[in-house]
Amino acid sequence: MNRGRMIRRTLQILSLIALLPLAYSSHAQIERFVAGPHYTELRAPVNTNDASKVEVIEAFWYGCSHCFRFEPLIVNWENNIPDDVDFVRFPAMWNGLMKVHAQIYYAAEALDALDVVHEHVYNAINIEGNRLQNERQIGALFAKYGVSEADFEAAFNSFSVRTKVNQAEQRMEDYEIRSTPNMIVNGKYLITTGENVRTQQEMLEVVDFLVEKERQTLRSSGD
Repeated sequence: MNRGRMIRRTLQILSLIALLPLAYSSHAQIERFVAGPHYTELRAPVNTNDASKVEVIEAFWYGCSHCFRFEPLIVNWENNIPDDVDFVRFPAMWNGLMKVHAQIYYAAEALDALDVVHEHVYNAINIEGNRLQNERQIGALFAKYGVSEADFEAAFNSFSVRTKVNQAEQRMEDYEIRSTPNMIVNGKYLITTGENVRTQQEMLEVVDFLVEKERQTLRSSGD
């Protein structure tokens, strides 16, 4: 064997050796998270907003202390997601106060003020003890951060906002949400903390695993 062929052969062997840890890591990740212990497969898939992307939903409630503690983690996660992931916040509701808080979220969205008031709504409820349970309290919070009373009232009581609240309430059963925070990946998988997913950080690790699983499915379907 001449020197050139020997060098090429050596480089091929080294390349194969370098790939072995990646193959092992991928296999270990596949084995780490499984349906049942780590996530739930929804009974029926729910349509997503953009079929060309992997949708990730956070089901939250402003009055949930766990969601409040989760917020810095989910914000950091959102800031680092790739372009093929579509992140959507979804206000959960199973009582009257939660429905009012969902109305806050969709009103802020309609006013293009989510970036301004979202964190302050969390803080008002979880730090300041203001439950934001009526329109007067909510309007005062919006006004504090630059939204006029007239604009707030128009958005909060608008047909479009009330429609979004009602649609979200109907989707609660589709997503099989029973607690918050929950994560739903591509309308197929529900992730919660529990016996096998003990921390919120691990919940996001399961989300990342399922995002990659769905990404591979999208690539396969596009071939």
